[in-house]
Amino acid sequence: MRHSVTLIRGDGTGPELAQVTRDVLDATGVEFDWHPVDAGVDVMAAEGTPLPARVLESIKKTKTCIKAPITTPVGTGFRSVNVSLRKEFDLFACVRPCKTFAGVRSRYTGIDLVIFRENTEDLYAGIEFERGKPETAELIAFIEKLHGSKIRPDSGISIKPISVSGSERIVKAAFEYARANKRKKVTAVHKSNIMKFSDGLFLSVARDVATRYPDVQFEDVIVDNMCMQLVQRPEFFDVIVLPNLYGDVLSDLCAGLVGGLGVAPGANLGLGGVAIFEATHGSAPKYKGKNKVNPTAMILSSVLMLRFLNENRAADRLEAAVAKVIADGSHVTYDLKAQRDDPSAVGTREMGQAIVRAMELVRV
Repeated sequence: MRHSVTLIRGDGTGPELAQVTRDVLDATGVEFDWHPVDAGVDVMAAEGTPLPARVLESIKKTKTCIKAPITTPVGTGFRSVNVSLRKEFDLFACVRPCKTFAGVRSRYTGIDLVIFRENTEDLYAGIEFERGKPETAELIAFIEKLHGSKIRPDSGISIKPISVSGSERIVKAAFEYARANKRKKVTAVHKSNIMKFSDGLFLSVARDVATRYPDVQFEDVIVDNMCMQLVQRPEFFDVIVLPNLYGDVLSDLCAGLVGGLGVAPGANLGLGGVAIFEATHGSAPKYKGKNKVNPTAMILSSVLMLRFLNENRAADRLEAAVAKVIADGSHVTYDLKAQRDDPSAVGTREMGQAIVRAMELVRV
């Protein structure tokens, strides 16, 4: 069966990573109809938008997309392409597996966690009021009148919406994944001791959903305690479900447990059947064109895409090949070497080629 897939090439080192990932996927034997498109700062400079309509149209047609990293400047009015895609396609679930690979530097072994981060609500909903604007002053006055709380007039304000429906679907997705993949436990993370009407709602919904899955253990942990426990004993956790902000922070923390964002894949899933797969690290523009960056995260994201497409044997072969190349250590990028200045480190393309060769040797 042929699969139509949108390939967003990104910016910075994105195009290099996109090409290597495409080459590796083609080598799996799965047949793809590729639809390459561009988005990001380079397109912004030429067209005035980082996310042209043709990108959205392509994803609407193919339903499946793999995306290379895209730059989001800090502290400007530039809207994140990632956030825009999540809103456009209601990609409510950000799934981030964090798994130990032999050969990757880490203080831990045997970690196999999966993060389910709610992707559309919370402080990332984009409902913000800028300091000094008339509408911000009006909101401050309204809150004081309605709630009695005084807010400093020189404040910027972000709104934190958390809904029953939004919470229910992300928690349900976590439990469905746990059941389908024979996972033993789902942990809901929150701060409901302080934010009783937002995080408290999330926790209440999570507890209700958990009653529908008696075969899966459930627990809840306050977010600051969860950070401590993940550092002390990450092996006690399995599937973790969180609101948007905590999910963003803790998914990077969990990536750090297994060696960093260079080995951290990601998937964004929506109810409409649209799925976007992406490396979770940035675009590293200083390395653009240098054939230097680690392609593992984007290639592992393509493993998630293969599983989404029910190409499970190809996914198993590719994941095993990645593990083999990393464990061998002779054809990996500089960041996967014991010493980062190791002259035997290879480039992005060369590591991809090594993974292709390894696929011919692995048996799953």
